[in-house]
Amino acid sequence: MKNNLIQIIEAALLCASRPLSVDEIQKVFNEEECPTKDEIKNTLDEIDTLCIDRGVELKKVSSGFRMQVKQSLSSYIARLWEEKPQKYSKATLETLALIAYRQPITRGEIEEIRGVSVSTPLIRGIMERGWIKIVGQRDVPGKPSLYATTKEFLDYFDLQHLRELPKLPDLTDVDSMDKKLSQKEDFKDDISDPTVYLNS
Repeated sequence: MKNNLIQIIEAALLCASRPLSVDEIQKVFNEEECPTKDEIKNTLDEIDTLCIDRGVELKKVSSGFRMQVKQSLSSYIARLWEEKPQKYSKATLETLALIAYRQPITRGEIEEIRGVSVSTPLIRGIMERGWIKIVGQRDVPGKPSLYATTKEFLDYFDLQHLRELPKLPDLTDVDSMDKKLSQKEDFKDDISDPTVYLNS
């Protein structure tokens, strides 16, 4: 059953369109053969070890576990897609960085720090990407919305917690963040072939 458990869990992670939690992995099994959470965690550790010499790796992110192509191989796999990766504007990257590091934060506070206005389409675009959400309202006149990052944001950047973000003084080059986003965009969110699952 041990080897079979490895195969089942690995297959589930490869076919899933998003990271899976331990609870979600349990749902793959019927009630009679369902492994315990500890057994699943131990199996995940084994899969992680088995991936050392493979082209894919097991990655733990905010919302669970996923199988993905190793970053060192991304430049090769990216050639499978003819469509060029999406480029994000400096305004988008700066706005996203401010929300990530200063959350919860209002649009007006972002504008005050950046020194320029932040357009509604820009905020809407980041929200549609699933990276930010409204988490409340600032208790001031007008009650402006407060923005914060989401689990999808953490998953996309291979993070489990916000504390894993690089220290703010290190994030001075917006172009480097654009490069990171561009590399990630080489891997589409909706991969139809689970054998090359690159969920980003």
